Amino acid sequence: MEIVIQDLSVKYLPNTPFEREALSRVCLRIPKGSFAAVVGGTGSGKSTLIQCIAGLIRPSAGHVQVGDLVWDARSQSGSALRRHVGLVFQYPEHQLFAETVAADIAFGLKNRGVEEPERSRRVRWAMDLVGLAPELCDRSPFHLSGGQMRRVAIAGVLALEPDILILDEPSAGLDPEGEEELFALLKKLHQQGKTIVLVTHDMNHVVRCADRVFVLADGKLVLSGTPEEVFSREQKWQELSLALPHVTQLILKMNRKLDPPLPLSIFTLDALEKALEKRFASGVNAK
Repeated sequence: MEIVIQDLSVKYLPNTPFEREALSRVCLRIPKGSFAAVVGGTGSGKSTLIQCIAGLIRPSAGHVQVGDLVWDARSQSGSALRRHVGLVFQYPEHQLFAETVAADIAFGLKNRGVEEPERSRRVRWAMDLVGLAPELCDRSPFHLSGGQMRRVAIAGVLALEPDILILDEPSAGLDPEGEEELFALLKKLHQQGKTIVLVTHDMNHVVRCADRVFVLADGKLVLSGTPEEVFSREQKWQELSLALPHVTQLILKMNRKLDPPLPLSIFTLDALEKALEKRFASGVNAK
């Protein structure tokens, strides 16, 4: 399902001395099947934006449209939206509570009124999708590794079969192995056609997966486009006090001495090495 956001504004504690505008006239479009990254500094409005998309925070003005569903200030409830949008909060394993992995994954299904045997089928399907072995069904989630616990939490959302999966800083607190497993899972889900929206502060995560990037600052959308388009705006990133991906930083420094410059569509060290080998094999001019 496509996500279209038009003139979205959100005010907290409106008409009080503590009123604060968290989002201001944000407009963006995320096509079906995209892997979108939402980035920005602390307090930029990232979490407010994704909770609006998930129907958890009501817009003060403007609207969010997911498929044919419109969520605005006059909407009665965001429950219809939540049937299509799955949101994985930061540190989702902190919300695990059941005695077994299977029971935790099945919790949302029970609340939706999904009966057996369909409920068990979806639990097994979700576990297989996130790479959790069947023998973990009856194990306590609190006896798993951090990466496994996070996959249990994600499986609980996927079991509801949302069209769109939103994740808020999903790699926070994971060790390198758990992080690799997580992003391998996200790539797999995207390849299967799932629309994914990733909130992150790490631009190296963005270039691994995302096909479009939205940059927020002070509740406003200040940059958007493909990773290549967005990360080529070096001066803008300096103004925003945000770090560019490591490889992009390296290429920008090298391009000050290379003519013609290296393309900013290179995001891995392996690809950079190959580009340099090709460049020096054919001869290169220094500025």
